[in-house]
Parts: sequence; structure tokens; C-alpha cells
Amino acid sequence: MAAEDLPSQFDVVILGTGLTESVIAAACSRVGQSVLHLDRRNYYAGNWASFTFNGLLSWMEEYKNQQEVQIAESEQVWKNLIDEGEDVVPLSSVDSFITNLEVFCYASEEEETEEEAKVPLTSCQLVDAETVSEETSTEAQDTVTGGDGTASDAKTRNEELEDSEPSDISGPSQSQEEKDSQPISRQVDPPVVVEKKITYQKLVKEGRRFNIDLVSKLMYSRGALVDLLIKSNVSRYAEFKNIGRILTCRNGKVEQVPCSRADVFASKQLTVVEKRMLMKFLTFCLDFEQHPEEYQDYTEKPFREFLKNKKLTENLQDFVLHSIAMVTQQTLTEEGLKATQHFLRCLGRYGNTPFLFPLYGLGEIPQCFCRMCAVFGGIYCLRHSVQCLVVDKASNKAKAVIDTRGQKISCSHFVVEDSYIRDEQRQSTAYRQISRAVLITDRSVLPSESDQQISLVTVPPLEASAPAVRMVELCSSSMTCMPGTYLVHLTCSSSGTAKEDLAPVVSQLFHVSTISGEEPSEGSEERSKPAVLWVMYFNTRDTSALDSSSYSLPSNVHVCTGPDGSLGSDYSIKLAESVFHQILPDEEFCPPAPNPEDIIYDGDGPQAEGPGFGESANTEADKSQTEEEGGGDEESPSTESSEPAETGSVTQQATSDMTLPSEEQPL
Repeated sequence: MAAEDLPSQFDVVILGTGLTESVIAAACSRVGQSVLHLDRRNYYAGNWASFTFNGLLSWMEEYKNQQEVQIAESEQVWKNLIDEGEDVVPLSSVDSFITNLEVFCYASEEEETEEEAKVPLTSCQLVDAETVSEETSTEAQDTVTGGDGTASDAKTRNEELEDSEPSDISGPSQSQEEKDSQPISRQVDPPVVVEKKITYQKLVKEGRRFNIDLVSKLMYSRGALVDLLIKSNVSRYAEFKNIGRILTCRNGKVEQVPCSRADVFASKQLTVVEKRMLMKFLTFCLDFEQHPEEYQDYTEKPFREFLKNKKLTENLQDFVLHSIAMVTQQTLTEEGLKATQHFLRCLGRYGNTPFLFPLYGLGEIPQCFCRMCAVFGGIYCLRHSVQCLVVDKASNKAKAVIDTRGQKISCSHFVVEDSYIRDEQRQSTAYRQISRAVLITDRSVLPSESDQQISLVTVPPLEASAPAVRMVELCSSSMTCMPGTYLVHLTCSSSGTAKEDLAPVVSQLFHVSTISGEEPSEGSEERSKPAVLWVMYFNTRDTSALDSSSYSLPSNVHVCTGPDGSLGSDYSIKLAESVFHQILPDEEFCPPAPNPEDIIYDGDGPQAEGPGFGESANTEADKSQTEEEGGGDEESPSTESSEPAETGSVTQQATSDMTLPSEEQPL
């Protein structure tokens, strides 16, 4: 929408299109609030965005070159719009969410060479031995001359070949001369397939096939995000893919983690005794609240000590701590048990693992909620921001905002992403940091029969003081990378820069060449590792530990923090619900949206179709006559015909791994 057309009054103004802000926008719009949703960026999803490869390169240049807008210039606009009894709270124009951005390219910098396409022959060519050279010269001449002669000659040759084909029916023996005159069947060797090296030019050329997330998360099948997608009917705007396997790296080798009952008993890494121990422990975790005597002595102790007390081997302790509960060494026992229980309860809802991933990247999810907001009347403006808040001095509440076009817009509530808040409005500027790396590789860390699997890999700490690293490997069927490559996301809590934290893990699992395009020598250990073609390291700010008391802002200004460092998105969804209830305490959070065919517009009731060509217009008379002849509408044709359609819909949802059917009613 054009900025000049913006209304001057809204119930809620929201700045930032990240997941939390988008969910709040959809929830407010759904219950009838007028919503203005702005973002200073030229793309949706904010810090949750997904980029094509070319888009990411452009974004990096813009991010490095961004500069603070001169306050002196904007103050002139504010002074003209501020009335007596009003104060101003300026907002930041620089996004400091990402720091320490470093990019390295290991793919060959050579120009991509176009190879001639050779069509392999699928059958034998029948060629007369005496006329090979003659036909070749004739064909060459026909190719030059063209015209009708070419077509007629080709037809003549085809007829001759058809007449000379040997019959399948056995006949009398042929003389040697007849055999010599028969065409010779000559098998043409198929062309040798040469594997093309993936160059940097190839990555740029196929850049639109990539969807690279700034935030790496998965969706727990029974997590808050999936439940909200189903409840609100927003899941119809997206498609999803199952996470195929959960892996871990132990002793320098990548192996699969047994997490379900079938995986435990099929595992070759565990002994029979370990299988029984693990199954007994996981069964206990499913309803550990019913047995408080088992863990009450360890409630204030680390989860690792509780695992040792349960006599689990070191092997099993690593599996449970890092790959199932996915907690740290310092996590307390009760929190570790809850994390394990949540993991186990998510198994089997949509697949053999607890996780789903949205096709085209995580940035699709905020856009789905933005779409729902727009359907119910929300107004969107990208490349459009807010310079300052206008605060009423008497009530100490924000009453309006002044946008970057100099328009004053009144509102009852203002929701803002944390990165728009200046340091002078913060009580504390101490933040946690998250280290991130994004890799493009040429093959999987653990090749299998299917090369189209999404894998979650947990890497235990390489040193006692180092954090555990979470890795998500995406295949091309997730619509996030080009065929023949994998997109790998690494995440951990920061102890230094992202490169310092994650480069050792990258070197352990992947081959990183010292010279662009260089391949490891034959027989070396590096030869068996996937090669890194391109890598980006960066740190992100984690503000999830902050709450409303951390900011010096009016009471009707709501700050959305995050994204946090956890694997799921529960924190962001619960924050969105909390902010919504602060704005509208008596309204339902994201009630189900009606299907488009069920919507009845103002003043319009459901209308029957008019009579078609050759049909009677006296519908009431026809209806009464039909009831008399058919005995009423106890068995209407529509009811009979609807049953197969409904059954077919359920069957289609059950066999697809791309949708989110609810357990009660398929979408």
C-alpha cells in the first residue's frame, strides 16, 4: 500500500515482521482489530528471513554499509508534529542483530564451461556395412541442402531399414551371400557421464534455488508452533517435510541416534544390555511425574549426574543428554526430564522423528501469519519504518507514531521488534550471543540409500569448556538448495566469534580446502568427507532473557525479543500469546480462520443457483413435487456423494508428508 494512502488511526501498530510480531498481527486482525504492520526492510520475516543465494549476497553488502540516520535532520520533522503535553521516544534505524559476519568461498572460481548435450542412443543402429561411408556423406549433404529432399530421403531410408529388418519367425536357412547382404547390428556405447565440478559461478547461476535461513530451527510435532498452525488454520498456507534421521558425532564418526522403540532394537551401535537400559529409562521419562521418588534427590543437581545414577553407560548418557533431551551439562535434572519427555511425546505424530521443516525455509512461517493478518484487513508496508513514538506526558502512554514519511499515526498499542529499541531505552545492554554458520556442501555427512533426507546432527563439546553444536543438514527436496548440494546450518551458544566457535567443528566433519577448488589427494581421510563449497559465519543477538522490566518504555509499548537459541519456537509463540492478552485480555488467541467457501459477506446469505438452460424457473413447485415423489430428503444425493469425497480427502492427507493434519480433523 502506498504510504500516502495510510489511514491516520489504527488500534495496533506493529514494527517488524519476525515470527512473534507476525503472530501478534494475525491474532489481532483475526478478532477485528485494525492493524498497521511495518518493516524498514524490503523483505518479510525480519531476523527470521530466508534469502536466495544472490539475495543473501546483496543483503550482506547492504548490512555492512548501513549507517545511522542523522538525528538532527529528523528532529525537524518531529518538532513540527509534536503538540504541547507530548514527548518523543526516538527509535533506532540500525539493525544490530548480526555481528562478526565473515564469508569464505572454497568452490572453484573458474568460469563455468558449457558442454555439448549428447543424446544417448536407446537402441541399436542398423547399418549396411558396405554403405556406411556413402550414407554418411549423403546425410551430411542433406543436412546442408535441407528442403523436401531431406524428408523424402529420410523416409526412403526408413522404409529400406524396415524392409531389411530380420523377422522374429524362424524361416529356412539363408545362404552366405544373403547373410552378408543383411544389415549389421552395431551397438553404440553410451556416453561416459562426467561429474561436473560445482563452481562458484554455478552457485550464483542457480542462486534462486537456495533459501538460506538467518535462524536455524525445527518444528516439534507437538510444539506450540505446530499446534498454533493447526488451530488457526494457517497451516494451509505452507507445506512441510519430515526430518528423516537424528545423528550424532562420536569419536570422529557420524552415526544414527536410536530414539524410537524400533530404532533402539534395530541399532547396531548398542549392545543388548544397553538396549534394555535405554528402553527402561525412556519408558520412565514418559511419565516421570508419577514417580517423584526416582528423581527428587537430584532436582537441584545436573541431569548428567542423574543419568549416571541410573547406571547408564557413557554411550547412552551422550545419546540422551545431547541428542534426545538436547540440554547442556549444567541443566538441572527436572528440566532434562521434561525435555526428554517432550521429545518422546513428539515421536510418531507425523513420522519417525519428532521434527518437521517447512519447505522453502523457516522464513515462510512468518509470511503465512502475515497473509492471515492481511486476509482480515491488516495493512502492510515494507521499506517503511517509524522514527519515533509520541507519548502523552499525563498518562505516560504512547498515543501515536511518526513514520519515516513524516505522517503522524494514532494508535492504542504499539508492538516493536527489539532491534528497533535504542540503548538509552534499555535498563541493561548485556546480551547473550549465538554463533551461527551456514555451509553449502557437495554431499551428506552420512550418505545413505536416499539422498533426499533432512538430518539433525548433534556434536558433543570438543572440549570441556566448549558448547555442544547443533547441525541441521537440508537436502534439495526441502527447496532450500540446488540439486547436488546440501545446505548445512550450525548453531551453538557463543563463547567467542562464530568462526572461533564453529570452525573446529567444520574442520572435523567436512573437507575445507586451503586453495579454492583444490581436491584432497587420493586415499587421504579428507577424501571421505563432504567438501565445503561456501561458508558464512556470523553471531546473532539473543535477547530472550529480557522482559518488559528491561526497558524504559510506556506501558502500552510491547517489545518482542528473540529469536532464542533453542531448537524449537515455543518461546516466540508463548511471547506472542502473552503480548496479545496484554492488548486484548478478553479475546481468544488466534481462533480458527474460516475456509474461503464458508465466508458469507455482509448482507448476503447463501443463495441457490439460478435455473440453467432448459430448466424450470418454478423451483418451489419442482421442490414440492420432488418431495412427494421421493418421500422427502431423508436420503439426499448430496449426502451420499459427500462421503466418498471426504474419505478421499482423509486418505490424501494421511499419505502425504507435506501437510499438517490435526488429529481431530484433517485440514
